[in-house]
Amino acid sequence: MNPAESVRSAWLALRANRLRTFLAALGVMIGVASVIALVSLGQGTTARVTAQVSGLGANLITVLPVRGTQLALEDAALLRERVPTVARAVPSVSAAVSVKVETDTWETTMEGVTEDLPLVRNYQVMAGRFLVADDVAARRKVAVIGQEVLRRLGGSLAPGTTLTVNGQPFLLVGVLAPKGSTFGRNEDDVIFVPVTTAQRLLGTTALNAIYLSARTAGESGLATAHALAVLRTRYPRPDGQDPVRILSQEQVLSTVGEVSRTMTLFLGAVAGISLVVGGIGIMNIMLVSVAERTREIGIRMAVGARARDILAQFLVESVLLSLTGGAVGVGAGVLAARWLGAALGAQAVLSPLAVLVALGFALAVGLIFGVYPAWRASRLDPVVALRRE
Repeated sequence: MNPAESVRSAWLALRANRLRTFLAALGVMIGVASVIALVSLGQGTTARVTAQVSGLGANLITVLPVRGTQLALEDAALLRERVPTVARAVPSVSAAVSVKVETDTWETTMEGVTEDLPLVRNYQVMAGRFLVADDVAARRKVAVIGQEVLRRLGGSLAPGTTLTVNGQPFLLVGVLAPKGSTFGRNEDDVIFVPVTTAQRLLGTTALNAIYLSARTAGESGLATAHALAVLRTRYPRPDGQDPVRILSQEQVLSTVGEVSRTMTLFLGAVAGISLVVGGIGIMNIMLVSVAERTREIGIRMAVGARARDILAQFLVESVLLSLTGGAVGVGAGVLAARWLGAALGAQAVLSPLAVLVALGFALAVGLIFGVYPAWRASRLDPVVALRRE
């Protein structure tokens, strides 16, 4: 029997028992749909997190003091001068403040920074301007606000408006473009002022962080190591511990990638269990089919069919059944991924590789679980088979 005839015969046999065929393929459908839906949601979440990390800034490195270390403005200048792979260094001091315009008041985060922040943290100015070097040097009371602060204070503030920050008047010089949220933090709910002004307002000389920007993505690791070495020399600790904690964008993206791969494999494995269960269902249905068609098998053998022809016939039926279920499962998985993504507020990214792997697994399930029923059919004695009613 040629391959085309085997496929045609298998298709006719499956069509003869539509309900049984559907029930046998249902497990494979669910398995394939689960693999595609879960992997698509997992990859979509990874893409979203990666985009958020990348949106924090270009080649961003964040230096955070640990207990017992107090960073100062001089440290930012020192890192910019002593670390050749660092393009910019922005000191930062932050605190919760109350901002008021006429009768509107809003509690937000004030962050004292320098003029290089937009280049390091990827902020864009929508109206007016950002801080300039003279603002920092002269400790001017000027401010740039995010979109959330703008909305909470009436939504129509323009550069030139006077704000009250913790009771102190500040001149609004700029409004930032929308940036969104990163890891649950609203990047638009912020007011930026010169770092020197913020330190005077808060009565401190300490910094909460220093933002560094590596010259290139490939130099991020070198810049991180060099910056840590400089600060170890500046702030030696008797216990031998590092005086700061440094987080680079490269490290975060690497961690996200590792977690994503682990979760994708885990989700794929969980969904793959459904495929195995579906394969067991296919094997049971094929065994029932062999038992019901014993006389047909005997007739085929009597007219010249060889054992390998019978084996091929039932194996093709099993594979066709599994692939049909897999094809339907692909469509169901795509729809499920989109529906779940919309319901959960997540992004679903369909991976062609996931589709190919799922279909390949479905093919393997059809082959593996179809071998035993096909072998049973090929081993029947033609004389005994013809006597079966």
